[in-house]
Amino acid sequence: MLTSGSRRRTGRLDILWRPNALGHPRLGVVVSRFGRSAVARNRLRRRVREHARRFILPLTPAFDVIVRPRVAAYDAAAQDLAADLARWLASLRS
Repeated sequence: MLTSGSRRRTGRLDILWRPNALGHPRLGVVVSRFGRSAVARNRLRRRVREHARRFILPLTPAFDVIVRPRVAAYDAAAQDLAADLARWLASLRS
């Protein structure tokens, strides 16, 4: 997956996607350590996953989507991460 498909990078997220034959979208969230605690990594993972589950995946075609937060994502507000995902979704529609 990481070697094929399409990619979009923002200041806070790397988003990779490619079509799948399952008929529904799938999401993977990969959070690197970057010297942060397990609590911080899990909090970031939950924030990204919850926003994607509620607002992004219902509107996404049958794609496999991998979201990899970057170092700046640890200090970003939830609204900023949501805005990055929303911009990615809007770019798919145009």
